[in-house]
Amino acid sequence: MEFGYFTLSDNHYPNNPRSANQFVLDIREEAILADRIGMNSVWIGEHHFDSLGVNSRPDLLLASIIPHTKHVRLAPAVTVLPLHHPIHVAETWASLDLLSGGRVDFATGRGYDRAEYTPFGADFFASAEMFEEGMDVVLKAWNSPGKWSHQGKYYNIPEMQITPSPVQKPIPFYVASFSQISVAMAAKRGLNIIYAPFAAGMVFGGLDRAVDSYREACVQAGNKPGRAMCSYFIYIADDAKSEDYGRQSQLDYFNHCVIRAIPNKLEDAPPTMQYFVKIADTLRNMKKENLSDKSILIGSPAQIIDSLKKVEQAGIDEVILYFNVGNKPHSMVKDQMHRFMSEIAPHFQGKHQGRIKLAA
Repeated sequence: MEFGYFTLSDNHYPNNPRSANQFVLDIREEAILADRIGMNSVWIGEHHFDSLGVNSRPDLLLASIIPHTKHVRLAPAVTVLPLHHPIHVAETWASLDLLSGGRVDFATGRGYDRAEYTPFGADFFASAEMFEEGMDVVLKAWNSPGKWSHQGKYYNIPEMQITPSPVQKPIPFYVASFSQISVAMAAKRGLNIIYAPFAAGMVFGGLDRAVDSYREACVQAGNKPGRAMCSYFIYIADDAKSEDYGRQSQLDYFNHCVIRAIPNKLEDAPPTMQYFVKIADTLRNMKKENLSDKSILIGSPAQIIDSLKKVEQAGIDEVILYFNVGNKPHSMVKDQMHRFMSEIAPHFQGKHQGRIKLAA
């Protein structure tokens, strides 16, 4: 099982002295560090207007670290496809694939914050339909052997061909899933899947069931199941006091960033996204002591290793780790990253085994 760095750039906290600009620069430094300590990938979130996060251009941030990294995979977490024209998305990530020598992993989702849609003039209530059609356009742009065209409800594209073309054939393509709807979209196209464990628990009944649901859907669609990944909040704690800090930081993230961005009423969300109302209710009533490894890896290295062994048994190929959630100091985040790779990662087989030795 591989491990990567993940962030959504959450920064919406009361009396927060850290500017959005500073946090984006901190994230860039952490992403470079991920490569140097042997992590497999760097997943940078796309969010707008300081709702769920402050980094709006993961493509530019990732492009800036290419000269400073050697092996990490470069990925958005995720590209909110309905906010963009899919040709522009295809061109951007094909260019990044070329510049990085074929290191791009692409991931896309719909998001769930209506406030991010409105300024772009995107239709929040048509997000599922736009998302699905947008995926088909991106796949055509990357994988067609020559010129191609597309005629659909939202995009009508005359015969054309993008340049540059991707180095990878094909670029690994992941769908971020919070529901059976997105699982079906991924399975239908033979794409990979990526889960948030807390949502997988609420919607599917557990991470293992979510993975099984994806694999079964792929088989039913006549496609071979791809890679299954998940993201995890993480905090290594050595005593009760530090564990309490980690738990409070997690609740702060839910309360100040996530809940305010999720639709609170069924009529505020499209039918395909109304399960988020249940997620918001669950998070709103969450207590520190209720946080478990269904949502966060917290505790001693031994405890986190035990939790990750269960994740591995669920069929997850790679876990991307959200170290800097909850307004944690930059120095603490870097220390946590070092500790994970030296105290936890060696207990799992993966490319990091050789990279850790080289980094030592």
